[in-house]
Amino acid sequence: MLAALLAAAPIARAQTPRSGSDPQNQTKNLAEYAELLRSDVRAQKVAIITQMMEFSESDASKFWPIYREYDAEMTKLSDERVAIIDDYAKNFEKMTDDIADRLATKAIDLEGRRRQATAKCYENVKKALGAKTAMRFLQVEHQLLLLIDLQIASSLPIAR
Repeated sequence: MLAALLAAAPIARAQTPRSGSDPQNQTKNLAEYAELLRSDVRAQKVAIITQMMEFSESDASKFWPIYREYDAEMTKLSDERVAIIDDYAKNFEKMTDDIADRLATKAIDLEGRRRQATAKCYENVKKALGAKTAMRFLQVEHQLLLLIDLQIASSLPIAR
């Protein structure tokens, strides 16, 4: 199922924009790509988790409310990520050390908050369904997040 997800959302090659390319158009394209990717994966994520977790009806009734709370938190963080990507694209052609530091600091902070949200979800699932089930969810979620991260990162040009 994860392979199907990867095949369904093609990975763009990371490259620097051609000289003379329109930075505003590039900004729009990167922001739209990140949003499209997020919506495509979100549409498939519930089905993948359902299949991989093999919940009983009772376990599903305990898990999904926890997951919805986690997903809402991750959606807010994803919105921040899109804003950082947008900021990066807007400043790509005029990147300075100060801008690079600001963007990198925001990205590092965001990654830390993503990890905290995942850890909180793990603890909540563990409380409700046990450590083994929580670990299985953590593994599935980690794989999905890695796919999303790889797809987004591969679409961004490397800073010059």
